[in-house]
Amino acid sequence: MQIRSTLFIAAAALLSVSACKQSGTKTTGNTAAIKLLDPKNMDTTVHPGDNFFQYANGTWMKNNPIPKEESSWGSFNEVYENNNKALHAILDSVAAIGNAPKGSAAQKVGDLYRSGMDSITINKIGLVPLNDLTSRINNITDAAGVLETVTWLHTQGIGTLFSFGVSPDDKNVNKEICQFGQGGLGMEGREYYFDKDARTTKIRDAYQKYIHTMLLLIGEDKITADKDAADIYHLELMLAGASLTHEEMRDPYKLYNKFTIEDINKLTPGLDWKMLLTNLKVTGQDTILVGEPKFFAELAKDIKTVPVDTWKKYLKFHLVNSMASYLGSEYDTTQFNFYGKTVYGQEAQRPRWKRIAGVVDGSVGDLLGQIYVGRYFKPEAKKRMVELVNNLQQAYTERINQLDWMSDSTKRKALTKLNAFTKKIGYPDKWKDYSSLTITGTDYLKNILAADVWEYNYELAKLGKPVDKTEWGMTPPTVNAYYNPAFNEIVFPAGILQYPFFDADADDAVNYGGIGAVIGHEMTHGFDDQGRLYNAAGNLSNWWSSGDSANFTNKANMVVSQFNKIVVIDTIHANGRLTEGENLADLGGINIAYEAFKKTKQGQGNEKIDGFTPDQRFFLSWAQVWRTNQRPEALAAQTKSDPHAPALLRVNVPITNMAAWYKAFDIKPTDKLYKPENERARVW
Repeated sequence: MQIRSTLFIAAAALLSVSACKQSGTKTTGNTAAIKLLDPKNMDTTVHPGDNFFQYANGTWMKNNPIPKEESSWGSFNEVYENNNKALHAILDSVAAIGNAPKGSAAQKVGDLYRSGMDSITINKIGLVPLNDLTSRINNITDAAGVLETVTWLHTQGIGTLFSFGVSPDDKNVNKEICQFGQGGLGMEGREYYFDKDARTTKIRDAYQKYIHTMLLLIGEDKITADKDAADIYHLELMLAGASLTHEEMRDPYKLYNKFTIEDINKLTPGLDWKMLLTNLKVTGQDTILVGEPKFFAELAKDIKTVPVDTWKKYLKFHLVNSMASYLGSEYDTTQFNFYGKTVYGQEAQRPRWKRIAGVVDGSVGDLLGQIYVGRYFKPEAKKRMVELVNNLQQAYTERINQLDWMSDSTKRKALTKLNAFTKKIGYPDKWKDYSSLTITGTDYLKNILAADVWEYNYELAKLGKPVDKTEWGMTPPTVNAYYNPAFNEIVFPAGILQYPFFDADADDAVNYGGIGAVIGHEMTHGFDDQGRLYNAAGNLSNWWSSGDSANFTNKANMVVSQFNKIVVIDTIHANGRLTEGENLADLGGINIAYEAFKKTKQGQGNEKIDGFTPDQRFFLSWAQVWRTNQRPEALAAQTKSDPHAPALLRVNVPITNMAAWYKAFDIKPTDKLYKPENERARVW
């Protein structure tokens, strides 16, 4: 399933809705106990109009340094830690059973976790579980063999050289179709291969040394590894040169390229697409979608011109690189030293049990999710969320009706799409069936490979069947939310239904400033620069008049410009175009949440709690949701490739476009964050 818009990818984590309260309570007169924003988190020496993020979170940031095993530390991490306690209890309990019924959720979850925690056996086994895979690579004799091996690796769940998957056709979302995209890089995107700033240059140099070190680990001598590492990097450099940038990949029309097998063969001489599909176990498909035709045209040339021995070295390196975290400590540590330390600035790895918990969730998430929601999910949370979503939807309806830049005909279509949203909350109504997946308690890497094969076959089995719109793209314990344009749905896993995002006992200002803005954020993704290109049925289709489309673009460009002007770190500017969708969602989300909040009794009143008015508490809730400390390396990496802006900007920029924030905190023209009215952006 393609999920194009999420709340905060970089902070996707596991958490429990039953985690302990994180702030105090207060009784005011006849008011019941109310969840408080903790004033101790604030730094009131900072004027809110100069840096609202720092004003709301400054003391918390001073008192919460980043742990060595993290690249950043914030509210998401705190919730993640709370949830880890719950997951740790689940995993320890099911792993200790030992004789759980074969095939049960407890058996598969427990055995996968137990095998992952057995580092002694993992170190002893070494690369043995990869022998069949490496043998296939070693036996390659020609260019056709390279492609045959690459496609076979895909069927084993090891996607290399290019991406392949099965998803709804963007222009006919009731039909599943094979989709191919660029890939094959060891760093996250072409930017890392070509950008010339000092940080990227350092990472690029370190990556070449990393390839060399991995080759030494798999048995090459130093002289051979020197040459092979250079060849592998040069091959990746060619692939990167043919790849689209992160910004370019935000255009769904640019990525929608449908080909017959005959036509794609003509465009990419040297790639036998009929053979590729057969080896991928695909049958009965006469058309495919290719996201980046230029990439595959380059790949076709490289397959013919790059020596077969270089391809073999490349494939062996990428095989081990993709499996390193499941192998012995030498491989795992070497990989962490590059991706964790160099790229993101972590000083130490997370404890092993936390890493394995994440693997279990990623491999058999619906099985773990069933146990999780059975123990920890509160039905009343779902009931309250449904109420909040409906309130936000009504507020969004009113805002669309009041737009002065959109024609009535386009408004009607926008409202049709808004009212067609599918709302998924908590956990799926139908769980995935893992009955064909065999998990043992003794061989971790074998379990991982088996789960990868199961996932590949699960996706492939969708071809020729009706699109299942009940499917979820995240597991229940995940701290995140998403909008999926193909299904025109907003999805809120159980994991995010917790303070500071949500609490059934909190006052409305806290809930609307937290989960309310999250709800509005995901709704707005249906109308951001990407989401607006999909109609109510989920199809990529232009339902806008040309004038309305131009008006939207002009207003969205104002938001892009606001971010582009900001220097994040060193000489690296925020990328307003890359983060456009998320920034529009933040701006729309907090505006819609505020309007919905003003319909509540508290929102219409003026009772102060801890000295703060309802409006002030609303904005403080928004800011404290995003409290984060971040290492410089992680900040630079996020700015380069993540569609989400850094947390400080996600707080400070949207509110400076809202008249209500200026009024709530008495912001003056002399304040640093002040924007004249004609420079304030309003889109949705």
